[in-house]
Amino acid sequence: MTKGLVEIAEITKIDSYPTWVQEVVRACDDSRQRVVRHELYQQIKDNTVSEAAMRRFLMCVWPVIWEFPQYMAMSLCHVKQGLAGHEEARSYLVKNIKVENTHAVLWTHWAEAHGISPDQLQRGMRSAAGEALSHWCGHICQTEALVVAMAATNYAIEGATGDWSCYICSSTTYENRFPVDVRHRAMKWLNAHAHYDDLHPWQALSIIAQVLGPSPKSDEIQAVQQAIEKSYAYMCLTQDECLAADDVTSAAKLERAAALN
Repeated sequence: MTKGLVEIAEITKIDSYPTWVQEVVRACDDSRQRVVRHELYQQIKDNTVSEAAMRRFLMCVWPVIWEFPQYMAMSLCHVKQGLAGHEEARSYLVKNIKVENTHAVLWTHWAEAHGISPDQLQRGMRSAAGEALSHWCGHICQTEALVVAMAATNYAIEGATGDWSCYICSSTTYENRFPVDVRHRAMKWLNAHAHYDDLHPWQALSIIAQVLGPSPKSDEIQAVQQAIEKSYAYMCLTQDECLAADDVTSAAKLERAAALN
């Protein structure tokens, strides 16, 4: 995909991308769907999620939300003048750093609707899985090539997040749990990712395609694909752990009940 093609192509149509990009996206699709259709999001959508699991989720993902502008700033350091796609990457990253900074504020509003104060988000205990996701994002954006960093964060994490946000917002069940006077504020982060930012991951993918061109080296393709897969894996790890604590608690309750009989 050349710069000219990007300007006229429908970037949300995977068939408009070079063959290698199509193959990477399709190879990673099963992993993406495990993130998007995770039981945690099913429970949030149906409003059957426990308050404890919901609070764990909001706490665990907070570091990634807060640090996302910093990840993009790290990626920005890899931009080089005169290289294909790098000027587009620079404009994209500079613009979206501001957007993601605003989204961090919206996340605090969502957390407050579940009784979590900004101070608790910042200082509260969070799981190892939640910390692992944020460390992975920081590490890859600091140390890896521009396309690998953008694939892991701006394409994989932003893209899957947009999908699960859409999934939750496809029903009003979760939204209706909030009193009318706080509903809009509580749902603003979800609605922003479900409706307003759906082009961001595609824009990132088009930049990756421009930088690497139509026939990159096999190791370059492999690095992009592995980065995407790892981001999905870390996301699933976080989701699993948010629900696992409920399972442990339930098992402990059953054991105590059995001991009394």
